Amino acid sequence: MPAPKVTVEDFSARHGEALQLKLLAGKGGLKRLIAEGAVNRPGLALAGFTRYFAAKRIQVFGFAENHYLHSISGRLLRARAHRFFASGVPCAVFARSINPPEAFLEEADKLKVPIFKCPLITMRFVNHATIFLEEDFAPTCTEHGSMVDIQGIGVMLRGGSGIGKSECVLSLLERGYSLVADDVTKLRLMNGSDLVGTSSEITRNHMEVRGIGIINVMAMFGVGAIRLEKVLNIVVSLEDWEKVADVDRLGLDREFYEILGIKVPHVTIPVRPGRDISRLVEVAALDQKLKSMGSNAALELNRRLIQKMAPPP
Repeated sequence: MPAPKVTVEDFSARHGEALQLKLLAGKGGLKRLIAEGAVNRPGLALAGFTRYFAAKRIQVFGFAENHYLHSISGRLLRARAHRFFASGVPCAVFARSINPPEAFLEEADKLKVPIFKCPLITMRFVNHATIFLEEDFAPTCTEHGSMVDIQGIGVMLRGGSGIGKSECVLSLLERGYSLVADDVTKLRLMNGSDLVGTSSEITRNHMEVRGIGIINVMAMFGVGAIRLEKVLNIVVSLEDWEKVADVDRLGLDREFYEILGIKVPHVTIPVRPGRDISRLVEVAALDQKLKSMGSNAALELNRRLIQKMAPPP
């Protein structure tokens, strides 16, 4: 899977307000690519040791780096700054509202490397920027299906066109649950283990209901009916009753649906007239909640049956 491409301009546009970034120099280099989703403090590199310099990351300057820059002479400062910017760094951020030396800014302008400053203390900026970069560099994909939050369980509903996904979601919303995404769910992999689902910004808060058209979910059901993002816990596939060859009646054999290399618990619900599909989806979500807490009804019943059939000692 190709790594996401994040430029300095992208990072600044998405997180500049939260991080209170102010551009000081190097405006011509805003298209530079941030190749690694992490930050680096370049103290040793400024001093001349560049063997293990993480030049592909955002470079963060605190009091230590700033004092070093102000401690060296003008000619040496320009030489170190030139070597630093020529190494290919995407950008630099001075924390604590520190103003870098003028010669440092001039070299940044010459080599078109953006320099920012922000009022956050150094470690707080590092923490916030690391979280933002993890989101920006997280692997992503798109799945055809609607996603809802049922009592803290993220459920993605899949199924063919006309199977009744929208009607099922509407019924769940009437019961007080929340819509995450309608019809198309965007997923990103966080921490290498959690799949977080969300919707496109354009279609957020809206649903398409066949025969009615587009509805505004938040206006109709209230702000509580919308969830901006949710960890995916279970995938439910709605299938026509006649097309389901073998229905698991006990639930001993667990199925999984793989997304971005992560196996998510998966159940298939046969659909036919008269079945309350939304209620069945709700039960599937609550059953998954119990399983995540260590309670598996099918395994417990199977254990009791085996004990009952065992010959007496």
